[in-house]
Amino acid sequence: MSDLKELFREKAELVAAKVTDIKSMDEAFAYAAKYVAEKNPCELLIPSSPDAPQPEFLEEKIMAAPELSDDQYAALAKECEAKGVKLIKSGMRDLMAGIDAGFTICDAGFVETGSIVQQSNGEELRLATMVSEAHIAVLPVSKIFEDSIAAEKLLLELMSGVAYTAVITGPSRTADIERTLAIGAHGPLELHILLLED
Repeated sequence: MSDLKELFREKAELVAAKVTDIKSMDEAFAYAAKYVAEKNPCELLIPSSPDAPQPEFLEEKIMAAPELSDDQYAALAKECEAKGVKLIKSGMRDLMAGIDAGFTICDAGFVETGSIVQQSNGEELRLATMVSEAHIAVLPVSKIFEDSIAAEKLLLELMSGVAYTAVITGPSRTADIERTLAIGAHGPLELHILLLED
């Protein structure tokens, strides 16, 4: 398992993910709250037309953490409160231009591409992973697979009856016809993967 973990780290870092080892969920919650508290505020994208709806300007920093258990959410909320970070579980649509980070727990990771797999039963989790400036994802080391073929059984379970399963490789990136690379145009500017020893 140690070899898979180190290979995963290497591949994930090659696609610009930031990979950190953690020993507990409490350590993950502390990492996330500290990161959001210390990061630069969100850069709000505002339509230039005066007729377009304008987002509210928020001075507080916001982390979205949908689909955590009640105990996990309470523990993360305590860390966020201590750092002056607002934690939300829902209402992402109302904050499309101002979520500093989304916090999730992954279902799997693929060494081959340095990718994480995120199953979602609802819109809130999808939005947290797509519209936040940073995505902080906890990946249990026991859920690292060599590739998607090695994870076939798990993937079939995840995709049965679920609305959405995403494979996420690094921060969002796209390029125009001139091959000018843009990071964060269609999703998070940063992907932080916290490898949880379990």
